[in-house]
Amino acid sequence: MKKFISLTSIPAPLPIHNIDTDMIIPKQFLRTIERTGLGKGLFYDMRHNNDGTKLDGFILDIEPYTNSKILVTGENFGCGSSREHAPWALLDFGITCVIAASYSDIFYNNCLKNGILPIMLPQAAVNQIMNEATQKFEITIDLEDQKIYLSNQQVIPFDIDPFQKKCLLEGLDDIGLTMKHETNITNFENTDKKLRPWLYSS
Repeated sequence: MKKFISLTSIPAPLPIHNIDTDMIIPKQFLRTIERTGLGKGLFYDMRHNNDGTKLDGFILDIEPYTNSKILVTGENFGCGSSREHAPWALLDFGITCVIAASYSDIFYNNCLKNGILPIMLPQAAVNQIMNEATQKFEITIDLEDQKIYLSNQQVIPFDIDPFQKKCLLEGLDDIGLTMKHETNITNFENTDKKLRPWLYSS
């Protein structure tokens, strides 16, 4: 996955609480295991009529938010089922950071494993960033320093687990972490083939 070091963008404001994973990516888009192409289904039911025609006024369809890489939203974001397609859809749309007061634990961890930074802040701080978003101001997120820089020079710190931070900075998902031990894995396999060759016979 791509490294996450810093990010500057106008955040898209979506001040709705309890947005579940079915709202993020509805069930009809779950028939694929590909991580690309899901952006078209992001918040589909909130962006379309029942006949599939586009609704007017959804925030991610309004300039300049069509290019937002940051989503600032309500508490308990990503609740509901544990579908990994939810962070895939956000990422495919171009969103690599979500800011909220709280998340579903499974969704939060799925984001981290897919290169999305989910920032959890007190509601008062989320409201400040929501105000920046509605005024179409850019903010900058610095993961190394764990700080958010607002347009008025105010700085908001945020917490993240050190191991998760390291993985994001280095662009390491579960496979990437495993492959860092590729030499040890290969050495073990070569030795084990000599000790137990019957396990490797076809």
